[in-house]
Amino acid sequence: MEQWLPSLKTDTAQEGYDLAVKLARKGVGLTQPDAEVRKRLRPEYAENADSLTFASQVIAIHFQTVAAANDYWK
Repeated sequence: MEQWLPSLKTDTAQEGYDLAVKLARKGVGLTQPDAEVRKRLRPEYAENADSLTFASQVIAIHFQTVAAANDYWK
């Protein structure tokens, strides 16, 4: 597996949020490594409010982790 996450440390909360989004996207890619399957499934969840809410929840959980790792940018 490629080494892509050297640290959870970021300089700003915005960078932390961007990292949280990246963590969520990487999780999807590891769960379903076939890009064609992900592309085929995207229309199904792109217009589903529950799916979008769940995706936002995953990002929020990752952001909590990143924020804690950065002592909430104090």
